[in-house]
Amino acid sequence: MLCLLNTNNDIYFNLALEEYLLRQKQDDFSIVWSSGRSVVVGKHQNTMAEINYAWLRENSIPVARRLTGGGTVYHGPGNLNFTFIRNSEPGRLVDFKSFVYPVISYLETLGLKAEAGRRHDILLNGLKISGNAEHVYRNRTLHHGTLLFDADLDELSMSLHTMQGRYKDRAVQSVRSQVTNIRDHLSEPMSFLLFKRGLYDFLVRNYRNTRSYSLTTDEEEQVKELKVAKYATHEWIFGYSPAFELNTEFFFMKEQYGIHLEVVKGVIQACRIRSDSGTYGESIGEALNGKEYNYESVSLALSEIDDLPDSLISVLLEAIF
Repeated sequence: MLCLLNTNNDIYFNLALEEYLLRQKQDDFSIVWSSGRSVVVGKHQNTMAEINYAWLRENSIPVARRLTGGGTVYHGPGNLNFTFIRNSEPGRLVDFKSFVYPVISYLETLGLKAEAGRRHDILLNGLKISGNAEHVYRNRTLHHGTLLFDADLDELSMSLHTMQGRYKDRAVQSVRSQVTNIRDHLSEPMSFLLFKRGLYDFLVRNYRNTRSYSLTTDEEEQVKELKVAKYATHEWIFGYSPAFELNTEFFFMKEQYGIHLEVVKGVIQACRIRSDSGTYGESIGEALNGKEYNYESVSLALSEIDDLPDSLISVLLEAIF
């Protein structure tokens, strides 16, 4: 097994790296890594239904989509990630427990009695410290998970705070769990960097035929190309979401407005605005049809409507997002 201690904090690069090693290489890999503040949705989720979009945008926290299924997770300082890529045989490709066992064993060396949960997670004293997901490609399995070591749990909560029922879709929905930080359960203080290095060293020592691995310049360039072409794009992050509808209402100048949006592959395919007087509804609908469903695209389209008050634009954006 090749062991990689990844020091790149770019979430889009790190997700692209996993796919690159899974599809372009034949070796078994283990990767220990962390990313900057970000939120990562599962492959089959409706991104907008899983995140606090307005809050994330206000706080400049990027959103990403990974290759695996499962629920939405928070990344950032104090959150460690681990990845295993392994060749296997039909019938043995999906095996969550075998992948989380090394991580649980490492936690045992720190005096912690963690256990595998029923939802492909790792629990410590009944609280979630790790979410896990897998993706199978031919005879290879990608398994990765998070480890909440010293994460900002308030920021995690705000990032994933959503309005239930706001969107109508058939996407996979996250199941929220009570979480805790590993650091709060340690008998002796430990830094995040030491925890990260400790997991890497443990994997190197305890797997057979392991050796350290670093990307070549050419490999790094190929990962960057995949990042730009896929993982950092609106088409992948938002456009891969299943089709959905948004229905909401708001008041402006004592007049009630209703909004109906139909979004397919991240693009507004239908927009209908109703109001008591009928003012602006047709022009807004025409302006938004065919636009990408994100703040920048919608804001620009609204600003180009003649005579549409700035105050109404602000209320519309707040209602839509």
